[in-house]
Amino acid sequence: MAEYTTKLQQFKLDAIDELKNDFQSAKDCIFADYRGLNVEEITRLRNKLRENGARFKVVKNRYVKIAMHDLHMPEVNDQLIGPTAMTLTTQEAGPAAKILVEFSGTTKLTVKGGIIDGQVFDGAQISQFSKLPTKNQLLSMLMSAMNGPVQSLLYALQAVPQKLVRTLKAVADKKAAEGG
Repeated sequence: MAEYTTKLQQFKLDAIDELKNDFQSAKDCIFADYRGLNVEEITRLRNKLRENGARFKVVKNRYVKIAMHDLHMPEVNDQLIGPTAMTLTTQEAGPAAKILVEFSGTTKLTVKGGIIDGQVFDGAQISQFSKLPTKNQLLSMLMSAMNGPVQSLLYALQAVPQKLVRTLKAVADKKAAEGG
């Protein structure tokens, strides 16, 4: 009997290698079911994501599973069922998650889940994550909170010389009125 061998097609290997490169260059990824979206909606979504440092890419589930397995990434097999598109972020995942969740509220897009900072999130957790402030927003809030006491001290320090100047002016005005 002849031995059965499978011949791996080069375009499949290339697609898996491309996914590996995508995963290695991306910080986080979010999976979504894009079924029911038309070309115009997908284009609008891609443009919004691109503005926030993310890419939206339709992928084959089997290729993603192989690439993730080869890179020793966490398993997300339950999220890789049916038509799948993944959003890869090179920056912070918060803005991309927010865009996807908002977009899923107005279209047929469904957020399946993803991997953020090495942790596997399901669709509901991604929705909750999207509501959190981004790193830049948190830094802004921290700087604002730290600025308050410094600003109060500055106003207090400025008040002393201003009060002295006003008092001296009042005394000078009174002497001028008395002695003329």
